[in-house]
Amino acid sequence: MNDFMTALRKYAIFSGRATRSEFWYFALFCLLIQIGLMVIDSLLGTFSSTTGIGLPSGIFILATFIPYLAVTVRRLHDTDRSGWWLAAAS
Repeated sequence: MNDFMTALRKYAIFSGRATRSEFWYFALFCLLIQIGLMVIDSLLGTFSSTTGIGLPSGIFILATFIPYLAVTVRRLHDTDRSGWWLAAAS
C-alpha cells in the first residue's frame, strides 16, 4: 500500500526512477479498485455494455491516468529506457 501511495504522491513527476514494486503494486491496486468499481457500476445500473465502464469506474480511470503514465515512465527510466518507449509501443 505504501508503494501505491508513493506513486500517487508523485503523480506528475516524469523524471527519476520507480522501483519494480512501486510500479507493480500501483498496477495491482488500480486493477483491484477498478474491479470493485465495476461491481458497483453494475449494482448502480450505470454500467454500459457498449463502452465497458460506468460512471464511478470512468471517474477513477480519469483520475489515475496521469499517475499511471508517470509511474510507467519512471519505471522505464529505471530499466535505462526513455519515456518515449511508451509512445513507441502504442
